[in-house]
Amino acid sequence: MTAPERSLSVSGFSARLDESRGTPGSWTLVVDGTPQSHVDLNDPEYLSFEYVRRIGHAVDLVAPAGSPITALHLGAGALTLPRYVAATRPSSRQQVIEIESDLVDLVRETLPLPRGAQIRVRHGDAREVLGKLPAGLLGTVDLVIVDIFSGARTPAHVTSVEFYALLAPLLSPTGIVAVNVADGAGLAFARGQAATLAHVFGHVALAADTSMLKGRRFGNVVMYASNSPLPFDGLPRLLASDPAPAKLVSGGELANFIAGAPLVTDATAIPSPPPARSVFLSKP
Repeated sequence: MTAPERSLSVSGFSARLDESRGTPGSWTLVVDGTPQSHVDLNDPEYLSFEYVRRIGHAVDLVAPAGSPITALHLGAGALTLPRYVAATRPSSRQQVIEIESDLVDLVRETLPLPRGAQIRVRHGDAREVLGKLPAGLLGTVDLVIVDIFSGARTPAHVTSVEFYALLAPLLSPTGIVAVNVADGAGLAFARGQAATLAHVFGHVALAADTSMLKGRRFGNVVMYASNSPLPFDGLPRLLASDPAPAKLVSGGELANFIAGAPLVTDATAIPSPPPARSVFLSKP
């Protein structure tokens, strides 16, 4: 069967959905040759990509298990995490912002959302749409997930102090921002993002595997930020027991990680570094 595919009008990239031959109902979204999301229609609680599981921990810990939350997703992908929230926290209110309407159409046509899920998709640039959200969301959002990519890179304008400052007023008193950051050797981009989040929010931590933290390879660092202490006492154990073990970096270790890293502003922001194509020769 030919994989469902769509040309994306904003970026010009090609997006397709590949179904696993061995696992019917298991799909991977590939954009511009980059695997970006995975969905198992038969088990929306299954999170295949390691960085998505690390964001999933924020979903699990931000509020008591099973209780509904208000979530804002910047970047749709295959709507993996909105499905996860709907499955693990029924009756949650969710907003998704995505600039590529063609991508949303492809995903929803091929991988329908579960019935009854309160997921509203807003179309447009994430930063622009943030300024148009209903005033009623101010101070009520329990979780903001920032997973914005154009192909394999995060656009510069959603990496700055000014951008993150738009998120802070949306958060509930215990709300969390989770950011997917892609970087490679040296981790200069990731260090800058951590420093920038720490400038805007009072509490910041990050999760990554040790080879990433040593700057040995390209990969993903998940960063967490909040205006309140992060409820992560049990997170180190969850990260260590994952099939792809990771470490939580916070407190003094985080201060050492960001030491000397400049704040990212609109005037200095650059896109995240591009990965080598060899990174994606095999699916995550």
